[in-house]
Amino acid sequence: MTVSADLAMVNLDSSDPAGHAAFYHQALGWEVTHSQPEYAMIRSGGVSIGFGLVEGYQPPSWPDSTGDKRYHLDLYVDDLAAAEQQLVAAGASKPDFQPGGDRWVVLLDPIGQPFCICPRPQS
Repeated sequence: MTVSADLAMVNLDSSDPAGHAAFYHQALGWEVTHSQPEYAMIRSGGVSIGFGLVEGYQPPSWPDSTGDKRYHLDLYVDDLAAAEQQLVAAGASKPDFQPGGDRWVVLLDPIGQPFCICPRPQS
């Protein structure tokens, strides 16, 4: 049996939903459609990312192969260096461990969750 489904939304645990949504609004340019201390959401087209408050949230450590990574977003960008600079200015940080060489850059969002920026594939 095959189910035909469309992704409507991804919900992410967060220690600061409104701040988390504001960061990804800046990173992706998606519209903030809801923002409260306990829950926030951004949306583009037909897909949303929600950020729900989890009391005592602890981000995974990077790198840590024994830790629990809750999710990992890869974002395409046109210029790795420029995007890194802009995202760090928006609140991200860059850990020392960078396994991607010049193929991608690992950053930590403002609550410490790793994500990557990758060069946009050339068509």
